[in-house]
Amino acid sequence: MTKIKIAIAGIGNCASSLIQGIEYYKAEDKEPIGLMHRDIGEYRPKDIKVVAAFDIDARKVGKDVAEAIFAPPNCTATFCPDVPPTGVKVKMGRVLDGVSDHMKNYGENYTFVVSREPEATKADIVKELKDSGAEMLLNYLPVGSEKAVRFYAECALEAGVALINNMPVFIASNPEWAKRFEEKNIPIIGDDIKAQLGATITHRVLADLFEKRGVKLERTYQLNTGGNTDFLNMLNMNRLVSKRESKTEAVQSVLSHRLADENIHIGPSDYVAWQKDNKVCFLRMEGKLFGNVPMNLELRLSVEDSPNSAGVVIDAIRCCKLALDRGIGGVLYSPASYFMKHPAIQYPDDEAYRRTEEFIAGTRER
Repeated sequence: MTKIKIAIAGIGNCASSLIQGIEYYKAEDKEPIGLMHRDIGEYRPKDIKVVAAFDIDARKVGKDVAEAIFAPPNCTATFCPDVPPTGVKVKMGRVLDGVSDHMKNYGENYTFVVSREPEATKADIVKELKDSGAEMLLNYLPVGSEKAVRFYAECALEAGVALINNMPVFIASNPEWAKRFEEKNIPIIGDDIKAQLGATITHRVLADLFEKRGVKLERTYQLNTGGNTDFLNMLNMNRLVSKRESKTEAVQSVLSHRLADENIHIGPSDYVAWQKDNKVCFLRMEGKLFGNVPMNLELRLSVEDSPNSAGVVIDAIRCCKLALDRGIGGVLYSPASYFMKHPAIQYPDDEAYRRTEEFIAGTRER
């Protein structure tokens, strides 16, 4: 019997990795490599089922979710090619500001092809969420989709389903939105998923290490390149305001003395089509150690971007389900601080981990 019913807005690379992962970890005899938690409460990955899905791409709308996750422009690693049909068809969503104009200048294998199906109304989305029995909605829309994310957040509120906001439009970390979810006793985790072992978590851990070892961090940058639709979308610098804020604040928050703006640069840097879903991070940190002697650290990190995200989301889903089981609504501060780049409350990662473990154990409410 399915125990966790999810809906997804945006059937891109991240959704593909998540759905492949749900199937991949069903085998009880398989070593759970890559899972932060095999069990969260009584729930395992196999207990998650997609019951509703929304997208705007003509190659996905109307297709079974199991087929849509492999349709262009998705280009992430296929580590579980035999995802069985789900019986759930991808429904046409709402475009709004979800597609940047500059993406029309690229070939169909790299960009979105907007379906000619009539766009869904708020009433359509809410009805689908209710009729499907979805307990939570996962937001995987492109960076910069401010209007579209708010639209789906409104739908979640009206349908009475929890929200996991995996991208940097600030909902859970916005006091007004947070209050609305709390007033309706609906759980929310956000904002902007922090990868399992990605650029942000690595940068945070190293910044914290500098602090604890008495090294004064003076300057740092984090430059990232990739070849998926996320990086193509982010060539439009106007869509990057919240993304840069999210990534920068994630690092600044672990420093006892914030760096001046000119001494910290973090964010997507360029689109390299042949990299596909591989993300390469170039990280540099400059500082002073004993005797005011200068030092620097340079690191290159290469990861498959979307599985890196799914490894965290699969835990966020199960923590959200625990909140539903316990009748807890509003922002789940502890899981959000561990899973997200821009939570309502930033904690150092070791404290965020401890608080999340306490939440899972039921000794911490949020």
